[in-house]
Amino acid sequence: MTERLGQIAVIFLSVRTEAHDDDYQAAAAAMDALAAAQPGYCGMESARGTDRLGITVSYWADEVQAKAWRDHPDHKRIRDLERSHWYHRYEVIVAEVTRDYAWSAP
Repeated sequence: MTERLGQIAVIFLSVRTEAHDDDYQAAAAAMDALAAAQPGYCGMESARGTDRLGITVSYWADEVQAKAWRDHPDHKRIRDLERSHWYHRYEVIVAEVTRDYAWSAP
């Protein structure tokens, strides 16, 4: 299990359009790789349902590094495309992890 205590969780809730799917997949892969290369990046989990609702949580070592990712020029450029091409809506929630635990079947 990865210890998340004290990390910053950036929760991204979105509803995708049906348009520009190939462009979206390429941009998403590029953003995943770029995020993983940033200082303070601690991981990411993502899921999208058949109703096109997606939840992505990225984890950062601290608030300063989470904000640096938010302000990264390539990330800002992709956000502009998100609004005009790929999402009906999205919401970002930023929280500090104050407790975590996990379980898995033996």
